[in-house]
Amino acid sequence: MDYTIIYKYFPDLTDLQKQQIEKLQHLYQDWNLKINVVSRKDIDELYMRHVLHSLAIAKFQKFNPRAEVLDVGTGGGFPGIPLAILFPETHFTLVDAIGKKIKVVQEVVSGLEIENVTAVNSRVEEIKGQFDFIVSRAVAAMPTFTHWVKGKIKKKSEHERKNGILYLKGGDLEEELKEYRTVEIYDLSAIFEEEFFETKKLVYLPVKYKG
Repeated sequence: MDYTIIYKYFPDLTDLQKQQIEKLQHLYQDWNLKINVVSRKDIDELYMRHVLHSLAIAKFQKFNPRAEVLDVGTGGGFPGIPLAILFPETHFTLVDAIGKKIKVVQEVVSGLEIENVTAVNSRVEEIKGQFDFIVSRAVAAMPTFTHWVKGKIKKKSEHERKNGILYLKGGDLEEELKEYRTVEIYDLSAIFEEEFFETKKLVYLPVKYKG
């Protein structure tokens, strides 16, 4: 499945954004031969399984210029890189504890010539500063994840929606999320018609999630 699937759901991209989206496949194929960060099957369906999946967050939350977003456990750069293409005036910090993955992120960012991404090889607990939103794709169960990012979300919200965690996850989340009274769960199948998204969800946890 090629990059046109992105235009199906995001028809208003600029020419530059389209160029960057179209470059992704070549950059990831090239780097994946050197450092395997995306499975072979996923490389063949990069635009649906990684790029469009990442951009589900943008259907839910638009980021303001100068907002700060932290992508935890970014792996090869998802969801951070596609979001950085879509929101060029928002700053994204992409963090992963595995150095070779961050190397790929840095090379892809360089190849795309995007300047609103900082890639950091670190555990998230060691990251300084606070962020408007924290994004991630299923790197841990939510209680573990909230422990990792404790104190890293700005209290003051500059967006219509309260600052918090935007988490892409699949499967049955009822047990995992039962202690969070303010959590909101959205089915991605409501916005994307492809079968891949049938079990995929976006979890939003506002900053005061023990309400």
